[in-house]
Amino acid sequence: MVLDGNDPAAVARAAATLAAGELLGLPTETVYGLAADADAPAAVAKIFAAKGRPADHPLIVHLAPPARPGELPEALAHYAASVPDFAERLLRAFWPGPLTVILPRRPGYAAAAAGGQASVGLRCPSHPVARAVLSAALSLGVRGVAAPSANQFGRVSPTTAAHVAGEFDFDLLVLDGGACDVGIESTIVDCSRGQPVLLRPGGIGAAQVEAACGRPLLSPDALADTPRASGTLESHYAPRAKVRLMDAKALQAGLDLLGADAAHLAVYARSALRCRSQAVVQKRMPADAAAAAQQLFAALRAFDDRGVRLIWIETPPPETEWDGVRDRLRRAAAD
Repeated sequence: MVLDGNDPAAVARAAATLAAGELLGLPTETVYGLAADADAPAAVAKIFAAKGRPADHPLIVHLAPPARPGELPEALAHYAASVPDFAERLLRAFWPGPLTVILPRRPGYAAAAAGGQASVGLRCPSHPVARAVLSAALSLGVRGVAAPSANQFGRVSPTTAAHVAGEFDFDLLVLDGGACDVGIESTIVDCSRGQPVLLRPGGIGAAQVEAACGRPLLSPDALADTPRASGTLESHYAPRAKVRLMDAKALQAGLDLLGADAAHLAVYARSALRCRSQAVVQKRMPADAAAAAQQLFAALRAFDDRGVRLIWIETPPPETEWDGVRDRLRRAAAD
C-alpha cells in the first residue's frame, strides 16, 4: 500500500507501524529505505529476511531530528558510547543530511542492526517525510529506525515509491515522498577509531568532510580492523543486466562494430554517440555529477524494465565530485 507521505494521517500510521514492530517503506533524500525499529531484534530480522541480506552485514540507524536547531538528535546518546570532537563537528555540519557516521556502540543497543559489531552507523536524514515519521515514532518510543535501501540485497536501490512497491512480494506500507533528491546512498565516515576514515563516497564529498572535521580523511586500509559498513561489498547496486564501463571512444567503437544487428543493449553516456541499430536503448547521462547521481538508479531500473541484457556505461570523469557515481557503477559492474 502506497500512501501520500505529506498526509499527517499517513505519517501517524507509518509511525504506529514501526512501533508495532512491522516494516515500512520510508523515503529519504538519498534512497528509499526498508525501515524497522532498530531496538527490536525481531523487527530488524524482518529486514534481513525481506532483503535476503546476511545478518552480519550492518544496517544504518536513522535518528529523529533534534527538537531545537543547533542541537544534536536526542537519540544519539542512546546508541553512541562516545562521540569524538571531530565526529561532532561533522554532525553539526551535515546533519540532517546524507552523512552516516560510524561510532562506538553502547553495549546492549541496536546489536542486531549493527550486525553484532561494537560500532554502529548513525544518520539523521533531511527528507521532510522521513523527519516527520522519525519524530512521530520517537514519541511512541522508537529511538532509532534501521533502514537499508528497500530492495533485494545487492540490487539497484529504489529512488521512488513505485520502485519499492514493485520490489517485494508481501504487504508493505510505503510512504510516497517523491523522487529522492540525492539519489545515491549516504557518505559513510568511520569515526570509531580516532581518525576519520572514508568507507563509502556519497553526496557529501571528501573535501567537504575534511574541511568540516579539520582532519584528513584516511582510506579504509589505513587502519586495522575496519568495521563492516552498508554498501561496501565489491559487487553491489547491480541491475539484472550485465554492466560494462567504457570510455566514449570504446563505446563508439563497440557500436560501430555491432552495426545494425545490435539488440538487447542499452547505452548510458554523457557523450553523443552514433548508433545504426534502432534496437539499442540509448539514454543521455547528465554532465553534472549531482544530476547524474540523482538519476543513476532510476536509469538502471528503467533499462531492466526494457528487458536489456547488457548495459554499456560511459566511465565517469576523474573529478572528486563524481566519486559517489563512480563507486556505485564500479560495484554494479563487478562480476
